[in-house]
Amino acid sequence: MQLFRKHIAFTVITAFMLVSCGAKQETANTDTHDHEEEAGVVELTAAQFKTAGITYGKPENRQISGAVKVNGLLDVPPQQQVSISVPMGGFIKQTSLLQGMPVKKGQVIAVLENLDYIQLQQDYLEVSSQLEYAATEYNRQQELAKENVNALKTLQQAKAAWQTLQAKENGLKQKLSMLNISTTTLQKGNIQRSINVYAPISGYVTQVNVNLGQFVTPADILFRIVNTEHLHAELTVFEKDVPRLKIGQLVRFTLANEAKPRTATVHLIGREISQERTVRVHCHLDEEDTQLLPGTYLQAMIETGAAAVKALPDAAVVNFENKAYVFVKKPGTDSTFHFNMLEVQKGNSEQGYTEVIFPKAPPEEEIVITGAYDLLAQLKNSGEHEGH
Repeated sequence: MQLFRKHIAFTVITAFMLVSCGAKQETANTDTHDHEEEAGVVELTAAQFKTAGITYGKPENRQISGAVKVNGLLDVPPQQQVSISVPMGGFIKQTSLLQGMPVKKGQVIAVLENLDYIQLQQDYLEVSSQLEYAATEYNRQQELAKENVNALKTLQQAKAAWQTLQAKENGLKQKLSMLNISTTTLQKGNIQRSINVYAPISGYVTQVNVNLGQFVTPADILFRIVNTEHLHAELTVFEKDVPRLKIGQLVRFTLANEAKPRTATVHLIGREISQERTVRVHCHLDEEDTQLLPGTYLQAMIETGAAAVKALPDAAVVNFENKAYVFVKKPGTDSTFHFNMLEVQKGNSEQGYTEVIFPKAPPEEEIVITGAYDLLAQLKNSGEHEGH
């Protein structure tokens, strides 16, 4: 029995200690919470309030022109940049291209030579000669068939031989055409040992990957040429801003090496979201400039038009430690005035008003419109005084 009483007494004492610790911890948490709430509170005396000239107001619904700030680069359409290769390998006999040189469409940019070019032309001439004989033989067999002189099998063999040679000649003619070898000149017996490579577009040389004497294959890229007459701005827009975009919106952008802004127009909006949650937006430049370089970095503002938003006068929003705040009026006394600093998100600004996005709903209390920076200064001074 005595042991049982000691056990009960130990249990009661333990429970009392736990309750006491819990109460102390709750009191500590309450003190910490109260301290956190008071960290953004400013108290002014009546004299300070009068000196600051504080006035109050509420967020207003105003039409503010919106803009989306984005990054991007200058680019060219796929049809304005060309990678040049050859359909049949050969040795580089001649080229004078250097990176950055301008070229005109149809200009000879390289000369290649190979024994295979000679063999291909020889094959064409032989097939062309055989085709002439086959065509004559086929016509003769047709005449004999009308008079029932020859067998049907002979006529069919002549026709097959003629059609086979005709297909070979057409195939060789297309190959020669891809090598820029004229079959009309070849029919005169002029076999050439080299071929010319021509520029398919006008523009500037951006890559030269060959040198004299080098053997190149159809898989090799000899040169790259870019036409800068139709540069466009390729912008990267975050997913959350895409619903605000429309075709035809004005874009103002500045290049990395310029201070004066240029203008463009939204032409296409991408329909695929990347892994970075961005969308590509294609914009046409209002004034084309052939001196601009593809790949140049740019910063742009897409003007999305006016929208009704909650806004406050610019003076009501203060910046502190890279964040935006407003001061909300709190109940005070006859001799003191209290204000709570509330963090907000700033939007676009226009005509002295700034869009303000509250963390939840706009506060029911009035907001300081004039004198917000005086309150911020008072808050800083109070913090410095407490720190000392």
